[in-house]
Amino acid sequence: MSAKHPIIAVTGSSGAGTSTTTKALRHIFRNLDLSAASIEGDSYHRFTRPEMEVEIRKAQEQGKHISYFGKEANDFALLEETFKSYHETGQGKFRRYLHTFDQAVPYNQMPGTFTPWQDLPDDTDLLYYEGLHGGVVTDENDVAKYVDLLIGLVPIVNLEWIQKIIRDTSDRGHSREAVMSSIIRSMDDYFNYITPQFSRTHINFQRVPTVDTSNPISAKDIPTADESFVVIRFRGMKDVNFPFLLRMIDGSFMSRINTLVVPGGKMGFAMELIVTPLIEKLMEKKQLHLTGSLPLGL
Repeated sequence: MSAKHPIIAVTGSSGAGTSTTTKALRHIFRNLDLSAASIEGDSYHRFTRPEMEVEIRKAQEQGKHISYFGKEANDFALLEETFKSYHETGQGKFRRYLHTFDQAVPYNQMPGTFTPWQDLPDDTDLLYYEGLHGGVVTDENDVAKYVDLLIGLVPIVNLEWIQKIIRDTSDRGHSREAVMSSIIRSMDDYFNYITPQFSRTHINFQRVPTVDTSNPISAKDIPTADESFVVIRFRGMKDVNFPFLLRMIDGSFMSRINTLVVPGGKMGFAMELIVTPLIEKLMEKKQLHLTGSLPLGL
């Protein structure tokens, strides 16, 4: 972790609430007048979409599986190096993975390809990562050790499947059969690389629907925020002002000593209340280092 160049990572699969989280965090950055460099987890895929399709076929021919959740399809070493570089120097590089035609057209590229690598902006206050692997640890790589604030976003698994099926068929043009095959193919990687991260997060936001999601394959729509609760778990965090949060968030309650439950529609508001003071502490620590009031390494 770096007091001089802090890193905030939001890790969770697409559809878990990452757009709500990114909006809340950007609002916090604006309110605190902070300049944040941003990187996207998808930009660390090893392959373009056509290349990934070839790799999937190769793996199937060998009786193996490959998915975007695992190390075969992602460059964890490069992600770790990016975090390490920012941690030490406040510098690094970024690119974008273009999912859709709308994203690709401004770059005169096809969907499923990458933009060229560019330097991160100079003199930023922090690095913000959003993607699948902000807290990943393998035998070869440890991305999590560089993260000062790690936030997990995860829906219960049936809701995650509903969101993936509807998103990939409606927005990305995949067939339902292809999406189901992708879900099945990715299960080993999901449990080996995605799930363990949520035991390393400082805060976890888990969306739990209050409507029937027992058969995700037949679902026609995604449960709305108002049809959900969000379970917020704090790991090893002191000085969390739970009475204040309970007063401020209507309909919230405590389910365990370290767990706050809020209505789904209040997730963004809850995130701002919870995360703002944590970022303020990171900035205070950064300022102490810059002024020489605190030795490096503490």
